[in-house]
Order: sequence, then C-alpha cells, then structure tokens
Amino acid sequence: MATPPSTHASTRSGFSLPGRREGPERPAHQRRRRARRILASEGVFDSIVSLAGILGRPVTNQTGQEIGRLDDVVARWSDGQMYPPVSGLVIRVGRRLAFVPASAIDRIAHAEVLLRSARLDLRDVVRRPGEVLLSKDVMDHQLVDVDGVQVIRAADLYLAEVLGRIRLVGADVSTATLLRRLGPRRRRPQPTPDRVIDWAAIQPFGDSIENVDGATQVRLKTTHEGLHRLRPGELADLLEDLRRDERRELLAGLSADEAADALEEMQPDDLEQLLREAHPDEAARLLAAMEPDEAVDALRDLPAVHRAEVLRRIPSPTALALRELLGYPEDEAGGIMTSTLVVARSNSSVTEVVGQLSDARNHDVDLDAVAVVNKDGRLVGDVTILMILLAMQTQPEGRISSLLTDEDVVTVRPHASADEVAGQLVEARRHSLVVVDDDGRPIGRILADDVLDALVPTKGRFHFPRLLS
Repeated sequence: MATPPSTHASTRSGFSLPGRREGPERPAHQRRRRARRILASEGVFDSIVSLAGILGRPVTNQTGQEIGRLDDVVARWSDGQMYPPVSGLVIRVGRRLAFVPASAIDRIAHAEVLLRSARLDLRDVVRRPGEVLLSKDVMDHQLVDVDGVQVIRAADLYLAEVLGRIRLVGADVSTATLLRRLGPRRRRPQPTPDRVIDWAAIQPFGDSIENVDGATQVRLKTTHEGLHRLRPGELADLLEDLRRDERRELLAGLSADEAADALEEMQPDDLEQLLREAHPDEAARLLAAMEPDEAVDALRDLPAVHRAEVLRRIPSPTALALRELLGYPEDEAGGIMTSTLVVARSNSSVTEVVGQLSDARNHDVDLDAVAVVNKDGRLVGDVTILMILLAMQTQPEGRISSLLTDEDVVTVRPHASADEVAGQLVEARRHSLVVVDDDGRPIGRILADDVLDALVPTKGRFHFPRLLS
C-alpha cells in the first residue's frame, strides 16, 4: 500500500483527512510517524466498518439466504502484525454458535456479512492459539494509546480491507459512540466515528480470557514495543490509570530497570496500592531495582507486616542497605539520603574514576558528583561530574585530588533535620551534599529534589533535571 500523502498531518486521534479540523500541533517526528498510519489514507477511512454496527446483523450466502446472525469477529493476535487480520466469524445459528473461516467471507458491509458460497460447512467454535474475539475480549476493555500516552476504553472497533485481508484498523473511544451503542438500535447509515485512534498506536492489555465454551484460558499476546518508547513519567501515568490486572501486564512487558524508573515517578498512594496488590516476590523484585531512597519511601508507606514480608524476599545485601535507611526518621538526613554514591580515593586517576562512573551508570539520576576520600576513607572533597568529564579531556591520567578546591566540602550528619539539609544546600549553592558518619566517612548523598519531597507536603514528587539525564 502506498504511503499516504504527507499533507495528511496527524492529530492526537491518530488520523487526519482533508477538510477535518486539526488538533494541537505535535512534534515533527511524531507527525511524520503518524502520517504513515493506515487511517491517514482517505480510501481506507471511507471503507471502515463498525464492529458494534454489524454485530447481530444477518450473515448471508451468495443466494441471499440468511445463514445466521453475526455474534463476534475473530482476529489473529500473535502474528506480530501491526493491524491484526480477521481469521473468521462467530455466527449464531438458532441456539448454536458456529465458526466461519475468513476464506469464506466475500465482504463485510455496514448492514450484513456476505459469504462467498451458497454451501457452507459450519464448524464448532474452538479458539485457536493467538486468536481473540474482538467484541468479547477487546471492545470495552482497557487499551493504551502509546502516541497520546493515555489509557482508553474502546467504545467501538473498526475493520477494513487492507493488503488483501480484512483487518482491525482502529478504535473509537468517544462517549458519544458508547451512548449510541447502548441506546435503541435504529436502521440508519453508518455513523462517522467521533474519535478514532489508529490501531498502530494502540497497545492492548488483557487478562486471562475464557474460551467461548469456558473450557480453557489464553492470554492476549503483545510485543509491548510501543511502551518502550515512553518515558518513566509517562509509564507512571499509565500505571496510575490502569486497573490491577492491566498494571500487572504492563509491568510484565518492561525490564526491571524500566519498571523501577516508572515506579519512582508514581504518586505515593498509587505506588503503595500497586505494591500491596502485587505478589510479595514481584514487589520485592521491583523494590530491589529502585534507587534505595525511592525504595525506602515506598516501603515506609506499606503496612508493617507487608513491609517485613517484602524485605524478607529482597536479596540480602540490598535488604540490609534498605533496613539501615529505614532505621532513620524520614525527616532526617539519613531518612532522605540514598546510599548510592561513587567514592574515589584521592590518588585515583581521572580515567579510573570515569570507569567507576561507567559502572554506576544505571544510577545516573542519583549521581551528580564523586565523593573523594583519603587513605583512611574519610571525606576530603566532592567533585562534580562535569569537572571530571572536562578533566578527562585534558588530563586523563591526572589525580582526582588535583580537582579539589580550597572550599570546605559540604556535609551533614545522618540525624540532621531536613530543614538543616535544605539550608546547607542553599548556602553552598549545590545540587547535592554528602552525608557522613561520626568518623567523617561518606555513607550517602542527598539531592535537592529529595529535600523538596521531604519539606513540601504534597502527594506529588518534584524531580529536578539531572546532569546525566
């Protein structure tokens, strides 16, 4: 199929046609990507058929004889195709449900389904691997629009013949369509979709689905490719909007690091609910992948019994570090700090320190400086990553101690109040400071946004831009 003309600029709804009012301007790369979507083609859009509109309609053979009434449409979900092809129909013949393969379909019109032959071998309905019933399994279920970054519910689905196959090409999410569906049925022309999202922009989520006869269960199989394009904050928004089963499915499609990053951006109440609903093993896996300070915040919100159960399932070294942080009140430096920090000996070379930073790159959002210690492990300075990177260009084999200034390093003790930490940060004009024990050895780092989270009584969290973000 030829690529639609570039003049068909896309909107948030996933399609645009000449004469239709455009939505808000989108970034150029998103407009280019959406312009290739099938529904941007006027020919395809004009030929789409409403699934809700044809359910219950007659299924006739070539002689015009009615075989039965359309009960559902079967689509193949597991071929990795952007637009799932229709693999058959479920028709009601009297009290019986029968399956008609896609090869027997001549065309699907707005008011009827026409079959190719007058003779038809009606089969029992048996769900095959990778197939879903579009009305039963998809319509009215939660979906994710990965272009608009929103959870949607399909009020209607749209079919069209594309590339020689009848395919699922779009979903209508408008309230008007839902009300029209639920209202009295009238014989009238096919309604123009109020708000259609191209199926290529949609990520379905499904729990286990019963077979038509209730005998077996299968799961909607999806690649989740679109989700990997989303930022942690966008994934957090989706997790907050999804229901329990869909949350579980979304998390299952993400790597541990992606899931942890998203959980760190969630509202505390939503995160607490997610962790309480999760199996303790899954909650432990997610918390172990989070930054220590964020994991501790989440653990504090859990009931004591649940917290203890999850901590028992976290690997021992990580659990020990989290328990130590939990031992500090949350309004003190120890309760705010993260134990993730890079510590370098004063005689280490710049190249060696850059290697340490590379090893810690998974924690880059919590790193804006390197704590420098003497041979006894006591803190002697704090060097910003920017200074280290600049030195790497001019003196890669120079000692990290050569980057230390005459200014006193800014530190606090673990029992310092959040107000004291904030005052130190403001006075020093730093993005972070080091927490040291009674012997002056670094045990953690506090970033500016962590202080703000502790001081501002809101449910949201503030995240300042980081140097390595």
